[in-house]
Amino acid sequence: MTRYRIALVPGDGIGTEVLPPAEAALEAVGRRHGIEFAFDAFDWSCQRYLAEGAMMPADGLDRIRGHDAVLLGAVGWPGVPDHVSLWGLLIPIRREFQQYVNLRPVRVLEGVPSPLRGAGAGDVDLVVVRENVEGEYSEIGGRMGRGTAEELAVQESVFTRRGITRVAEYAYALAEDRGRHVTSATKSNGIVHTMPFWDEVVAEVAARHPGVRSDKEHIDALAAKLVLAPGRFDVIVGSNLFGDILSDLAAAVAGSIGVAPAGNLNPEREFPSMFEPVHGSAPDIAGQGRANPLGAIWSAVLMLDHLGHPEAGAELLAAATGALADGVSTADLGGTADTAGYTRAVLDRIGPPR
Repeated sequence: MTRYRIALVPGDGIGTEVLPPAEAALEAVGRRHGIEFAFDAFDWSCQRYLAEGAMMPADGLDRIRGHDAVLLGAVGWPGVPDHVSLWGLLIPIRREFQQYVNLRPVRVLEGVPSPLRGAGAGDVDLVVVRENVEGEYSEIGGRMGRGTAEELAVQESVFTRRGITRVAEYAYALAEDRGRHVTSATKSNGIVHTMPFWDEVVAEVAARHPGVRSDKEHIDALAAKLVLAPGRFDVIVGSNLFGDILSDLAAAVAGSIGVAPAGNLNPEREFPSMFEPVHGSAPDIAGQGRANPLGAIWSAVLMLDHLGHPEAGAELLAAATGALADGVSTADLGGTADTAGYTRAVLDRIGPPR
């Protein structure tokens, strides 16, 4: 029996509703594959911030450092500024634990119609590899002359050779196992220092992977092509900002951001990686039992893959997507199932222990 200790951070809103289905699915598939999970829950959230003045305690990172992985629900709530919730929880975890790859698979699934004509199930199957710890999301900068006509804000981007190289190497290695095609998102015609540097380093990595076809696309044109011809893409690698935007756009192209998973990976496994659905806390439906847990369950699949159990991950994903194909879906996808009903359909498809 293989055992893992998982840190659970349900967070805010529907995050508290979608993690229990992911836990149940992990336990069910684990019983079939000789995997046992111990879950430790942490109340880090906007509610904690409002009560105690911090999203997590001062020693929060040390509390989860020894876990095998982190499973996050959602973060964000009205009354707490988004930059407070993000920089008070997610970004410290990503940076302290060197989760430098943000992995976001995107597929058009049977039972989830794409808003694009001609993009049916199986026609779109891509992965966005986003650099996750540097780039445009830096702490360097500030504001001057607040409240005056001359007020200004400066935000500095930080790109390092090491940072670009390691995320590009991950993208090219991934492409070698997939469709052998990498598209690099850039804007080197307008951003004259960081983006030409990005292009140069990505080109160096590409030269070490001659069996992978390489393209370079400016971010504006790439966004248009992702809508006009999403089936042409395999692995897209981009900076923190570009990858963030493209992955949400791609999820919408696939039919719903509500089903999209994400993995914040430390590929070397020196630190725990963190897995999360990307749908947000959805205050408008929180507490109603209507949340779609597929994004959380798919994030658990990414966790299984990362921990070295791809067969269990494939089985869990087949159960989750099989329920959709059989017409069991939540209201956000046009269905009538509630959170519990969809979860039951997934668990029924996993089957009994072997």
